[in-house]
Amino acid sequence: MPRRNSRNGNSHRSAAVPRKLTENQPSPGSLPWLQDYFICHLRALLSSMGRLLRSPGSSLMTSAVIGIALAFPCGLYVTLTNVQNVTGGWDGIAKISLFTKLSITDPQAESLARRLQLMPEIDSIQTLTRKDALDEFRQFSGFGEALDVLDDNPLPPVLLIQPVLDHSTPQSIETLLHKLRSLPETDIAQLDLQWVQRLYSLMKIGQRGILIIAGLLALAVLLIVGNTIRLDIQNRKDEIIIVKLIGGTNAFIRRPFLYSGIWYGITGGVIAWLLIEISLGMLSGPAHNLAGLYGSDYSLESLNILTSGILFISSALLGLVGSWLAVGRHLDDIEPA
Repeated sequence: MPRRNSRNGNSHRSAAVPRKLTENQPSPGSLPWLQDYFICHLRALLSSMGRLLRSPGSSLMTSAVIGIALAFPCGLYVTLTNVQNVTGGWDGIAKISLFTKLSITDPQAESLARRLQLMPEIDSIQTLTRKDALDEFRQFSGFGEALDVLDDNPLPPVLLIQPVLDHSTPQSIETLLHKLRSLPETDIAQLDLQWVQRLYSLMKIGQRGILIIAGLLALAVLLIVGNTIRLDIQNRKDEIIIVKLIGGTNAFIRRPFLYSGIWYGITGGVIAWLLIEISLGMLSGPAHNLAGLYGSDYSLESLNILTSGILFISSALLGLVGSWLAVGRHLDDIEPA
């Protein structure tokens, strides 16, 4: 009987042990490899950041060069945006002045404006009555005393028509001008198309120039990050050989270098953002004073959330691509003898 109890006790203990192991094992639906995958990436992310922090001088110099390279095209883009805002934008420049016939009264001009507002090509219409047109002419022409001797107002109502942004190209405006000139109430519909074409050409040149400069400086950032990672690989050559001897794969060795490139890119993007904001802050005061001399309250616009996000994402991607190219080229050359 004692043996039987002992045998039963052992059987109870042996049955309990598998139950305990089963409780510690992951369930069939869990993904432990996914957790290990994220842990490995987190370790590589933190280790690469720690390695950069251990050499702050060289890391800051590399990031500063990247930041200056990124700040130049981004600063040009902000400058071009502010120039467009100062000049009223694309749609603000392309305004059509429609002079009605002298027989058209102010109520008829208002009715004409309501009809034209229904056209899809027109964004907004400002109506100048005969009195408003005379007051504006008196203010800007310098013939105020000569106008006082007139018995009647010789000026007709004027409609200032602003096309929508999609129809502000010179070709679309010229088509709209033909429609307006064919109206029976229209005497003259005019717009300096040559000035609009010149403005569009200058803005296009500026945009193309910014794209070219951004492409060249992006290539420079790739070379800077790639050369930095290459030097880091050469300095850690013995460590890489040891890791390969104990079975480390190229993907495992590549991971911290890729994160180092991302850190370089993000830090460079932050430096570029700071440089642009500091420059705009230094220029905002004189620009506001200059605008005040022209009777305007315009102030310089800085980087918005969307532009800042694009800057940070682009800088991180450039750092990742630069480090990927450097690691892919030089890591395979290091093999244990």
